Amino acid sequence: MSTLTEVASGYQAGRTLPLRVELVRQLKRRRTLVMGAILAVLPFVLLIAFAVGGDPGGRNSQVTLMDTATASGANFAAVNLFVSAGFLLVIPVALFCGDTVASEASWSSLRYLLAAPVPRARLLWSKLVVALGLSLAAMVLLPLVALAAGTAAYGWGPLEIPTGGALDTGTAARRLLVAVAYIFVSHLVTAALAFWLSTKTDAPLGAVGGAVGLTIVGNVLDAVTALGHWRDFLPAHWQFAWADAVQPRPEWSGMIQGTALSLTYALVLFALAFRGFARKDVVS
Repeated sequence: MSTLTEVASGYQAGRTLPLRVELVRQLKRRRTLVMGAILAVLPFVLLIAFAVGGDPGGRNSQVTLMDTATASGANFAAVNLFVSAGFLLVIPVALFCGDTVASEASWSSLRYLLAAPVPRARLLWSKLVVALGLSLAAMVLLPLVALAAGTAAYGWGPLEIPTGGALDTGTAARRLLVAVAYIFVSHLVTAALAFWLSTKTDAPLGAVGGAVGLTIVGNVLDAVTALGHWRDFLPAHWQFAWADAVQPRPEWSGMIQGTALSLTYALVLFALAFRGFARKDVVS
């Protein structure tokens, strides 16, 4: 029996499932719009909370970043990052990355994409790039809206440091960009975990919930001081290292360690996802 080896004229594997097509598909999905709306509304919820509760400063003997929230728009943006980085921003990352392959399998459209034919590596690459792009957009959207809302409510001014001193507006903007970039890198572990689980299951909720659940477990373990230096190997241990960037004299060692750890875990999980999916028997 002869084997069919001919390829359709004009077919190029690298041009299948273009990024713009996948991006448009994901932007039109309801979960993308709902998540964007939630992140855009959060700063206004905090504005109302501060308006109802009054000035947060001067209530405790130890001044924290939360106490400086109403000092300027920059401070308000930093507070929004502080209250959301630990958990809220985990959700869009897990959602966008965990809903990639599993959603196609749940719709029974995955096998048709591969039969198009879209190479498996190309399929994963397109979906991963778009998912990470949406995750980054979510992390940029929150501080941008917070900066605009905070500036309208509290004025444009320097970023006041709780421990004393202040950063001028230009420096504060650059430091906040560094903070957002670090938060994105630190969440790559959750993204990679969700993406790997998405290639293993046909249930998007299982991939998303599994990634969020394991991230929570990491946060719980980091709170167990009895683990000592073992906590240094937990990505959660370094998730707030970005706060060192918004100091008069920034300290980079924590962010360097956190970045190295997150990238290591993420690369291993991404590699497992591509390797496992290349050998998977796709029936959905």
